[in-house]
Amino acid sequence: MAHITVCSAAKLTRLAPGPLKLMIVPLRRNITASVLHNSEHERSNKHRKYVYAATSIGLALLAGSHMYNEKKFFKAAQVGNIPELQKQVAAAKDSGYNAGAGDEGPADRRHSLGWTALMVAAANDHPTAVKELLKLGARPDSREQYAGASATAASTGLHPLEVLQRREDEFCGSMNARASFLGWTALHYAALSDSTASAEALLEAGADPTARDHAGRRALHYAREPSPTRDVIVEHARRWEEAAAAAAAEERRRFPLEQRLKQFIVGQQAAIETVAAAVRRKENGWADEDHPLVFLFLGSSGIGKTELAKQLARYMHRDDPAAFIRLDMSEYQEKHEVAKLIGAPPGYVGHEEGGQLTRALARRADAVVLFDEVDKAHPDVLTVLLQLFDEGRLTDGKGKLIECKNAIFVMTSNLAADEIAQYGLQLRREQEALLAQRTRARAAQGEPTTPVRAEDGPERSPEVSRQFKDEVVRPILKKHFGRDEFLGRINEIVYFLPFSRQELLTLVQRELARWADKARVRHGLELRWEGGALGALADGYDVHYGARSITHEVERRVVNMIALAAERGALARGSAVLLLEADGRLALAVRPPAARDYRRLDLDAL
Repeated sequence: MAHITVCSAAKLTRLAPGPLKLMIVPLRRNITASVLHNSEHERSNKHRKYVYAATSIGLALLAGSHMYNEKKFFKAAQVGNIPELQKQVAAAKDSGYNAGAGDEGPADRRHSLGWTALMVAAANDHPTAVKELLKLGARPDSREQYAGASATAASTGLHPLEVLQRREDEFCGSMNARASFLGWTALHYAALSDSTASAEALLEAGADPTARDHAGRRALHYAREPSPTRDVIVEHARRWEEAAAAAAAEERRRFPLEQRLKQFIVGQQAAIETVAAAVRRKENGWADEDHPLVFLFLGSSGIGKTELAKQLARYMHRDDPAAFIRLDMSEYQEKHEVAKLIGAPPGYVGHEEGGQLTRALARRADAVVLFDEVDKAHPDVLTVLLQLFDEGRLTDGKGKLIECKNAIFVMTSNLAADEIAQYGLQLRREQEALLAQRTRARAAQGEPTTPVRAEDGPERSPEVSRQFKDEVVRPILKKHFGRDEFLGRINEIVYFLPFSRQELLTLVQRELARWADKARVRHGLELRWEGGALGALADGYDVHYGARSITHEVERRVVNMIALAAERGALARGSAVLLLEADGRLALAVRPPAARDYRRLDLDAL
């Protein structure tokens, strides 16, 4: 044991840094002398404990000098201490820290209050430290998580004054520690600190100059004007936007909007084509640039109006959730609720919070905005929307002007829904009668009765006539909205017609497939169905409730039966369930895991 202790002390002396050797060398001599003196006698317990304790202290000191230290790491970034940055990143790697949340590496280890060392270096204008951290693997587009002193104190359990003090001492003393910097990148901080060299290093490393913070602002918003930093960011932003526009144009060419919408919307071919044509004009520079694009979607509930708006936003903004803004206009039925939309004026409660619409548009001025059930909004709210549609800008309660000419506004309404539904059903009947007439004519001439010509191919949505629009729908809209100028600012009124029989069968198929996935994942059951079951369920369609009536029909006639059979022990995990139809009635047949044939279930007898 003594030999091991001497060897450990010798190794400790070789590995220790200079200052630590001053403590370890006497320790080593003490250990060696003790071993020689007691070579023929047992050391006393007291002396042995002293030696072991001293050795442990030395080893702990040595290990501590090679461990990651958060305070030293961020202080090094704050003052530009390159050797210390390298040492702390190496220590983080040695401690087994390779990746954290979002695949953040050792150089991206966050401060306990939310920021990264790269942000600290950029905020304090230390471009050398910025470059070194990038070389060590720091990600240029990591997002700030510091949301201001109050919010951070609430989330961490610290006192707000302690958070303020730590932000000033451990980040940057010249920045407002009370403000929220949520969503900022290192480039935002480089712009604010006017660090041109840091901005250049970040942009060359791939930082996105178009990235927006939580308030919807790019780094360019915080750059001084004029300044070299601003010029650098502007140039890179221009290149970035040109590349993004070229990529988006190529993607639209290969994967047109109509194709995307038809993947998620059943039927409504005329509505899809109308929306896609208007968006294409806008995207390719063939539209009025002084006004935003405005749609009014008319039709019954559950027929695809809201879903089309959602898919339009996903297509145009690559699934960015902030690019789709939905406002339920039934919440704006009173005059005073205009303030909830654009913000309360000075002196009123809620003035500092801003409005729901203005806050969202400030973050994303090119968003797709859905005003759901706009016919329920108060007339004063419609006056605000008229200004928005006419000028492409909006003044909030604080007097701030928000430009949103690149936004797309979609209003939905159930006005004239009954008239549109009945007219659509009439068009469907006429279409079916014409198809039957053509089939009989071909049969009389000895031609095949299956569709082989273009006009007999997949059914198209019938077109709404100009007479119906002008004589039926427009008077209803004018009576409700009470002003021609509001209707005049709408680029396209889009009509959603009732589903055809084939479209209903498609809806039933999708709904059953959705429940089949749930049955497999949740209960280990395989759900199948016969073709006749689709028609029986499609018969439950209600023109006033659209696809929702199909959803309810499947739940009522199919899911209820499966749930009852499972409750009564007839469906073991691993079983297969077959949905049958006879004379319009649905039934279940079950094949247990070990069986080969289906057995029809009598739920009343279970």
